[in-house]
Amino acid sequence: MATRLQDVLVVSVEQAVAAPFATARLADAGARVIKIERPEGDFARAYDKHVHGECSWFVWLNRGKQSVVLDFKQAEDAAFLHRLISRADVFVQNLAPGAAARAGFASNELRAAHPRLITCDINGYGETGPYRDMKAYDFLVQCEAGIAAVTGTPDEPARVGVSACDIGAGLNAHGAILEALYARGQSGAGDGIAISLFDGMADWMNVPLMHHLHGTGAPKRSGLSHAMIAPYGAYPVGIGGRIVIAIQNEREWARFCDQVLGDAALAEDSRFCSNALRVANRGEMDALIAAVFAPHDAESLSALLFEAGIAFGRLNEVADLASHAQLRRLTVASPTGPVEIIAPPAQFASDSGGLGPVPALGEHTDAVRAEFADAG
Repeated sequence: MATRLQDVLVVSVEQAVAAPFATARLADAGARVIKIERPEGDFARAYDKHVHGECSWFVWLNRGKQSVVLDFKQAEDAAFLHRLISRADVFVQNLAPGAAARAGFASNELRAAHPRLITCDINGYGETGPYRDMKAYDFLVQCEAGIAAVTGTPDEPARVGVSACDIGAGLNAHGAILEALYARGQSGAGDGIAISLFDGMADWMNVPLMHHLHGTGAPKRSGLSHAMIAPYGAYPVGIGGRIVIAIQNEREWARFCDQVLGDAALAEDSRFCSNALRVANRGEMDALIAAVFAPHDAESLSALLFEAGIAFGRLNEVADLASHAQLRRLTVASPTGPVEIIAPPAQFASDSGGLGPVPALGEHTDAVRAEFADAG
């Protein structure tokens, strides 16, 4: 286990994806994360039963945490949670809008009582504005923030196939908490952090919005092609296969024309001699590329593209990812046995690479109650 955050205590009243993602990253770094669950458990435990009876989401996002069951609507459990928070460095919550405050755990009041405390509230649409009290799930926020409008085919918008809003909020919360911990190390004072799913997705939409406000309109949906760069997309190769290529500048385009398409003059063709012209004449350009790619299989075309220094990749299925040569995996313990998960992306020279186990519901309740029974 890592030790970078070994002296940090995180108390998290969390559910679903966004907050658990943030606290999983903190736990991976060695923080002690006490996950507060309602008596029936985090509802994400029941999203599916795919991992020998356990939920894939829960196993992924709750490794290395301690599970404590509390019903903090009851006075005794509320008092105990306050005792936990009095000792914590970080308090995280992503309950329904206003629920934490109604239960007596408003972040500003907690920080007033504990000036070194860092609080992180994660919600759907922010703490002000007309959407403040609306329920927000990943799919809904993808639609509200316009992500679905720039994703999909020209004929149909699409949801991003993973929970981009939740994961983005978790990443934003993790980064903000680390900033606040660093700042507290200098000043001694905690801070309040507010994270919303909508803000995170809106931030990702800066470029489409700039095109809408200052250009010729928002980018059109283009499936596996890039709406603003060409050639940048998927092309058929072999029997039923596809390869994706990405040309980023005119040097690469010239090299691609010469060494892959076998026609150096195409680089100066009046239809294709700038990115804007290639986008405008994408149909003609794609037909030329497809004709050259057609005689190849994936292996021979990959070798040609690699030799020419052209960025390319395979259009893989999830099954292909499972056997990908670059995929790093780690094993975590769970109540029903070991589970292989994809390794976290950050690699530290000081880490041994181990991750903590996934807790059973309430596994640590008695021990944590005993430890913090007299905490002031």
